[in-house]
Formats: sequence, C-alpha cells, structure tokens
Amino acid sequence: MLLTRPNAPALAYQRREGAGPTLLFLPGYASDMEGTKALALDAWAADSGRAMLRFDYRGCGASEGAFEEGTLSAWRDDALAMVDALTDGPLVLIGSSMGGWIGLLLAEARPDRIAAFMGIAAAPDFTDWGFTQAEKMTILEAGRLERPSAYGDPVVTTRAFWQSGEAHRMLHREVAIDAPVRLLHGQRDSDVPWHHSTHLAGQIRSADVQTILVKDGDHRLSRPQDLQILIATIEGLP
Repeated sequence: MLLTRPNAPALAYQRREGAGPTLLFLPGYASDMEGTKALALDAWAADSGRAMLRFDYRGCGASEGAFEEGTLSAWRDDALAMVDALTDGPLVLIGSSMGGWIGLLLAEARPDRIAAFMGIAAAPDFTDWGFTQAEKMTILEAGRLERPSAYGDPVVTTRAFWQSGEAHRMLHREVAIDAPVRLLHGQRDSDVPWHHSTHLAGQIRSADVQTILVKDGDHRLSRPQDLQILIATIEGLP
C-alpha cells in the first residue's frame, strides 16, 4: 500500500488492524519494513490481535524517492506523516538503531500519542559518535562517504544527512518523554556500543525506564532468542 502526499514521495506501508495501542515499527538506516524484527513483530501482532503499522522511509524499500536524498529530518517527517494519516489513539513506538533516534524525535513531537517507546540498539546522535574525524571531513568535503557493511551493500552517508543529524542531537539534554521506555541492546554490538543505551536511559525524563542488555547479542538482535526477549518486553509494557 502507498501513502501519497503532495510535494513528497509516496511511502509504502503495511497496516494491520487490531486492538491498541498500535505498534509502529521504525526501521534503521538503509533498512526497511521487511526486516526480521519487523516481520516477527507483525506475526506476533497477528497472533495477538494487535494493531501494527510498518513502513519504508522515502528512498528505502518500496517507497518512492532516492536514498541519498534522505535526511534525518525528512525521515522523521515521513514517520510523522504515517502517524497523522494512518493511526488513531495511543502508539507504542519500536525503533531499531537509527529508527530509535527517529522514534525519540517522534515521541517528543507527538507526546500525547505515545503509550510507550522501545529502542532496539537505539542510535541517537550517531552522526556525532559514529564517525571518525577523518570520515567527517570526507563527508563535508566530498559530500558523501561510502563504507563497507557487514549486512550487504556498502552504506552511503551524505553531507545533507550528516548535517541533519547534527542539528537533531539529543544526548546532551533531557529527552522529553514521560511514557514507559524500554531499551534493548546487545553487548556484542560493534555498530552501536551498548553503553549508549545506558546513557540514553539517564537522559530520558520518564521515571519508568528499563535497559535490557543481552550479553551475547549483536547489533541486529534478530536471533530467535533475541526476538523472544523483544516480544516479551512489549508484552510486559504497562
């Protein structure tokens, strides 16, 4: 299905009707709604009679647009468009890696809609800590940086995305979320070190924040045992 918008790329999505709060899955950088975690959550939602929405940012997956034209601001706006056009009532935001950053921004933008937030190796501010100084200079001077990925094709970061990310850094301030928050992270994550989740937990305003660490878990947290922890954590939300 496609959400068409004036003056913006159409966004591909899959919506499952059911009981609320609606689960909204936010993919990571260069990922899409057909990933292992998104599909596992959708299958659980089907079995549980829960409403769920998953989608692709512009330039990703089945959505229109060019990936290298995407920025953090644009992808946040895509998530806002999904919330405003296709959902009613409370939401449980589930953000994977960069999707965790977008989910945090979304929660601050629509505080009255958020029943809970769950980050899976959430990566706010990764434009700051995720690149060496030399890589940042390449991005600024050449306009793009291409890095190999353990998950498939090389990953491109553009100057526009990097600048957008720097404009939305949040780990230096209070993160204005009052809903329950759960942060799941693997301690063998070589992409987003797990201590970023413990730091994020301290910055979130809510008193109901829990960090769940998986000692042998990697960045993807897509093994059957990881998915069991993910689903059990969502089931346990108040």
